[in-house]
Amino acid sequence: MVAKPILGMICCQRHVGTEHAQAVMERYLHGVSPHVDAIPLLIPSLPAYVDAQTVAGRIDGLLLTGSPSNMQPHRYGEDRDDAPGPFDPNRDEMAMALADVMLKAGKPVFGICRGFQELNVHFGGTLRRDMADPARPIQHHAPDGVSFDAMFAHEHDVRLEEGGAILAAIGQAEIKVNSVHYQGVDKLGADLRVEARAPDGVVEAFSSTARGGPVLAVQWHPEWKPEANENSRKLFGLMGRVLRGGAL
Repeated sequence: MVAKPILGMICCQRHVGTEHAQAVMERYLHGVSPHVDAIPLLIPSLPAYVDAQTVAGRIDGLLLTGSPSNMQPHRYGEDRDDAPGPFDPNRDEMAMALADVMLKAGKPVFGICRGFQELNVHFGGTLRRDMADPARPIQHHAPDGVSFDAMFAHEHDVRLEEGGAILAAIGQAEIKVNSVHYQGVDKLGADLRVEARAPDGVVEAFSSTARGGPVLAVQWHPEWKPEANENSRKLFGLMGRVLRGGAL
């Protein structure tokens, strides 16, 4: 029997009662693992105890998950007191370190939502924080006060770029995706290839093979009920092939 690859999944700091916990929401475990066909391994965002180089040697790929927290603006060159949180500085540090050593080792790194934003910053890009501004032509987040399910049901179109890996995997140029983000790409990082854009021009997916290991990241949430979304399953199938050494 061929052993399944191990997909590391970065944790976030969560509050459980009066304590802190390192956690990954189970929708990433149930939504991603079976469709990528990999064993998930949780990686605590505790840089004081977790050495990125050692961890990278023991996993086959890395998934930077979504999270309610935002990256600290100083990570992409902004120092502002009015930037909206919550923040998770240990997650920022762990994500940057893990992405660096994984790519240098030639291993794949995948990103979803916050993970997509982290990878853009890792490649020298910047973020904007107006994705839910009512003045925008497209609202990238559901209105405040809706139910959790309704938040993830909020969607818009994206156009997949000609010649891109996601278009090749999904097989149609325009798809609908859920949209649950207040922040997004402002300046695209160097060496990143756009894979998808929203109708307002916002970058929704990118890829890269320029820095060693392959990178594939999306702003939307394919881990949300993939059993009901064929395009999400196709995207995870692509990730599974890349995890096993396939080309982007």
